[in-house]
Amino acid sequence: MPQNFLPCDRDQSLLLAPDLRDWLPEDHLAWFLIDAVAELDLSAFLGDYRSDGHGRAAHDPEMMVALLIYSYATGERSSRKIEKRCREDIAHRVICANQAPDHATIARFRSRHQDALAGLFTEVLRLCSRAGLISIGTIAFDGTRMTADAASRQNKTYRQLGKEILEEAEAADAAEDERFGEARGDELPPELATRKGRLEHLREAKRQLDQEQQEKLAEMEAWKQAKADFIERTGKGQGWPIKPRPIPEEPDRRINTTDPDSRAVKTATGFIQGYTAQAAAAEGQLIVAAELITGGNERHRLGPMAEAAEAELAEAGITEQPGTVLADAGYWNSPQIEAIEANGIRVLVPPDADTRKAPTKIRSGPRYERMREKLKEPDNEAAYHRRQQMIEPVFAQIKVGLRAGRFQRRGLEACRSEWRLIAATHNLLKLHRSGLGLAGA
Repeated sequence: MPQNFLPCDRDQSLLLAPDLRDWLPEDHLAWFLIDAVAELDLSAFLGDYRSDGHGRAAHDPEMMVALLIYSYATGERSSRKIEKRCREDIAHRVICANQAPDHATIARFRSRHQDALAGLFTEVLRLCSRAGLISIGTIAFDGTRMTADAASRQNKTYRQLGKEILEEAEAADAAEDERFGEARGDELPPELATRKGRLEHLREAKRQLDQEQQEKLAEMEAWKQAKADFIERTGKGQGWPIKPRPIPEEPDRRINTTDPDSRAVKTATGFIQGYTAQAAAAEGQLIVAAELITGGNERHRLGPMAEAAEAELAEAGITEQPGTVLADAGYWNSPQIEAIEANGIRVLVPPDADTRKAPTKIRSGPRYERMREKLKEPDNEAAYHRRQQMIEPVFAQIKVGLRAGRFQRRGLEACRSEWRLIAATHNLLKLHRSGLGLAGA
């Protein structure tokens, strides 16, 4: 008797199930995200299309949003790989109703609806609020470094930019002379058009450095005026505002010609070209505010992040304020701490990054000592220890689970939109795993 195997005839015609609902189990993540997107307000997307029905038909924005969120949730953000999954992966085919938008359509959708995609974070937060997932007794702030879509070797100084602009112009002139001779050559070939675009990109980077230089000069003039006013008012020559650093004759900062908004930021393993992604997390590691900054200095970000969290929660229908705010030593800012405490909120921010070392002269005085004593109290010490449990796993889940440690787009606003979409996806996954579903939404 021959072995008993199931038949495997690849030449046999198959009759696929006519109902897409038979392709995936009912509890699959794709169905949850389809239902969740249906609950969101997508008017910001719809308002960008013609209402008279003319023109070529576009993919339904609701389908495109669900496709992007599911792709981000499964760790795929490349438009080309998303296109491939739309043809090969059953869940993607269900979401797209067996359609297959190409990678250019997906990339253009992200670019065209950049602001609307950023706004999805607030919509998802509102959905989580209606489902009863948000608890804001304590909120923890922190930031993580995200790699930009730019190479660090493309960082150029002001002088290097000027030299490169001249070299590009000379190369373009030489190419035109070789191709056209004495003729005008009004219609440039594609390679010269590309060079012209690169030249304009370099000029834009140089303009940014010029603008920063002017802002520094204006800061110095403001300091001089403040000093003169202080001396005239008090008759004293000491105690005026701290003098800014000396300003060189030309900009001394480097700028990246691939992504001019990105900066060299320090991580535990060295410097990377990127941004600092900031988040505020509530209980259950739910993100209640997501913002992006250039550089790695978070000293002035405690107040703005507290305001951002308050605004996002208000949009989600939660008007009560948190009882406790937690942040690490990088957020220490005495005036901003006092402003938050004035609203009746307990703020726990250690003044020292390394408590094993003696306090420095810079961070000495009544304000610092008062916070150090405050953090030694048992209740406050226990509350501050919760910061690591609330916020730091969020970044690990995003970078490892969602494989979102590097931005796909360039520019501060584009990367901010992507960061908020990543945060919205993280929150939807928290809602899915909570078991609350969309009940009450």
